[in-house]
Amino acid sequence: MTRSLFCLFFVLTIFTRLIKLDWGNGYYFHPDENNMANSVSQLSFSNLNPHFFSYGQFPLYLAFFSLKLFNQSITFINSVFILRLWSAIFSSVTVYIFYLISNKIFKEKLHQLLFTTLIIFSPGYIQLAHFGTTESLLIFVFTTSFYLSLSKINKKTLISAVIISAIGLASKVTAIFFIVPILLLLVLNKKYKLLLIYIFSTLLLFLFLSPYNLLDFTDFISAINYETAVATGKNLVFYTHQFLYTTPYLFQFTHIFPYVLGIPIFILGLIGFPLALFEGKGRVRVWSLILVPSLIYFLYNAQLFTKWTRFMSPIFFIFPLFATYLFTKIKNKIVLVFLTAISLLPGIIFLNLYFQPDIRLTASDWINKNIKDDSVILSESGNVVNLPLKSHLIVNNFDFYKLDNINLATELEKSDYIIIPSRRVFKNYSYSYYQNMFNGTLGFSQIKQFSLFTDLILNSEIAEETWTVFDRPTIRIYQKTKQLTLPQYQQLTL
Repeated sequence: MTRSLFCLFFVLTIFTRLIKLDWGNGYYFHPDENNMANSVSQLSFSNLNPHFFSYGQFPLYLAFFSLKLFNQSITFINSVFILRLWSAIFSSVTVYIFYLISNKIFKEKLHQLLFTTLIIFSPGYIQLAHFGTTESLLIFVFTTSFYLSLSKINKKTLISAVIISAIGLASKVTAIFFIVPILLLLVLNKKYKLLLIYIFSTLLLFLFLSPYNLLDFTDFISAINYETAVATGKNLVFYTHQFLYTTPYLFQFTHIFPYVLGIPIFILGLIGFPLALFEGKGRVRVWSLILVPSLIYFLYNAQLFTKWTRFMSPIFFIFPLFATYLFTKIKNKIVLVFLTAISLLPGIIFLNLYFQPDIRLTASDWINKNIKDDSVILSESGNVVNLPLKSHLIVNNFDFYKLDNINLATELEKSDYIIIPSRRVFKNYSYSYYQNMFNGTLGFSQIKQFSLFTDLILNSEIAEETWTVFDRPTIRIYQKTKQLTLPQYQQLTL
């Protein structure tokens, strides 16, 4: 890559990853980010036990010691920002790792740059870089493992593999999947002695980077058991109802991949996949080291009851990879330019999110200005942070996850307005309440809707809910236009 191109790609990467890291305007709507920031803010040199084991200690310690290094106070707000900053940094470095991988797959510089550009403007990667969670870090680990598996085995690469693998495991134990490329490389090359050294060294470093998995083993196992029960559906909680009656594998192809990649890359990647398999017989080793670990990861995670978008994030790159392979077969420059342009369009449109005020604050400002004081508003709980409305409004954040028909009817009788702050409830619960409200039978009419255009031709509310509810939910406001009796409300909400 020439110096000028490197600078351009560096600027594009930094711009797409670091722009508006303070999104939310002082409100923090992502539950995992909040949990991690709370844990970091409670750490001290005298007590490094995070008392939080949904993730490992490495990302928490990284945030804590970074704040200490820059002489910043260990507060919740600072913890959120440093977690987001490290997420953006890992995502940015991952772009470069993908470029190095492309050098081993594609012969022509043009195709290497095309693949890297598609990665830079992938909506899913841009979004995850703005969340102070572990996803960008884990994607970096998996991607680096791929790169190391495509390299020659030597002392330097083995040390790097141990460090990267341990960081992954110390961030989340499910990163056990991410060491598969390294294991596969060592097995294929019959380096069994190095294999044992790699496993043993990785385990030791993992325990050093996340020591309380062992030192507080009871709490660690308890957290793992809880997370496993939620992931497998044995423990059904309010935020997993969207996965009831979903079809494994099909769900990811209909509710996740088209959104995080954009329709063009999703379709082009599907077309390029069989071409690469049928025409790439001379590159069996390269495809095996990439596809076998990715397939193992996909087959396991896609069949879980909980099918969150983030579970698929380590293999988002598969679609841009095979879309680029398809591009290598296109000789017409006009067609190639056109396909590249429409492939980048979803990512460019998605970036609009970070040039707008947070949609919840926009909605709150409108409500505070247009709804008179002492109005009674029925809203919903379970959205991490309630809308910041002025105190002169009477707001009841009703728990629809434990619906009490009588209480709901009572609230409807006295409410002047209804706010639906996201799709979390009405897309997951088939309550007649929502059906009758949407069709006007409840006596409420929609007067305002707030949403951001970030998904091109797709309806973002059909996607897996975490794709939108943490950073850009659609907010609906209804006003009472007809007063019904309490028995009528009870009948209409059964």
